[in-house]
Parts: sequence; C-alpha cells; structure tokens
Amino acid sequence: MITAYIALGSNLNTPIEQLNSALNAIENLPQTRLLAVSGFYQSKPLGPQDQPDYVNAVAKIETTLAPLPLLDELQRIEKAQGRVRLRRWGERTLDLDILLYSNEIIQSERLTVPHYDMNNREFVIVPLAEIAPDLMLPSGIKLAELAKNFAHHKMKKI
Repeated sequence: MITAYIALGSNLNTPIEQLNSALNAIENLPQTRLLAVSGFYQSKPLGPQDQPDYVNAVAKIETTLAPLPLLDELQRIEKAQGRVRLRRWGERTLDLDILLYSNEIIQSERLTVPHYDMNNREFVIVPLAEIAPDLMLPSGIKLAELAKNFAHHKMKKI
C-alpha cells in the first residue's frame, strides 16, 4: 500500500456537503483506504476574488492504485459531483488534487507530484500539517518547518 495525500476544495453548491460526499466517494474507491482527514478550513480564493470563499481539507489515504489511475478516479468523483472547469482558478463544485504519492516525484503531462506550488499554499500546508506533522516531503523539507511559515494563518476552521 502507498500512502498519498489528497487536497479537497469547494466553493459552490454547499461546499461542506461537497467535501463530505467526496470523502465518502474516496473511502469507497477500490484498493483504497481513507486513513485521516483534516478539519475543514474556510479560505479566500487563490484566483479571481469575485467568487465565494473556499472550504478546504486534506485527506490521507492508502492505496494500491498507481498515480494515474488514482487521478482518473479523483476526476471521476469531481465529474460525478458536477465539476465544470469554467476559468483558471475559478469557482468549483469540487477540486481534488494529489498532493503527495509516497515519496515519489512525478512529472507528466497530466500529473505533477508533489503538487506544484503546494509549499506556498496556506490552504494546503495547514490542513496537511494537522494530519501529518512529522511528514518529510520528497524535497527533504520537513513539513513542520514549512508549516511555520503559516503559523499565523488567516483561515477559519469550520
């Protein structure tokens, strides 16, 4: 079994329900076990500010699915919950991203792991540190050290 971390985000159609439904769907993926889920955090949008605040969380899973089949399953869940990509960094019913897949570094047309720019995203690092404070990133950086950059985070825990 491989340990992976999945970022969840939503700012449309009752975001908390969207995240709970996504977690239920992740829990029911073949060859996958949901191990932990962070609290839910409300955060400002990363992109255009003319959209609602997001609700974000991070899930820890164990899976035997390879990275691309896991991505396919996550995109299937997004689509099943009405995900439509209208604009870059725009509003979404559901966004599921593979943050980490074991200690692997993956660069392909469809998938970049660790997720690009995750180290600079408060809405990723704070919930990830909540469930995996002792994690060492593939770059050799300790998550606890990175999390210090967000010690005074402005996100509201829901």
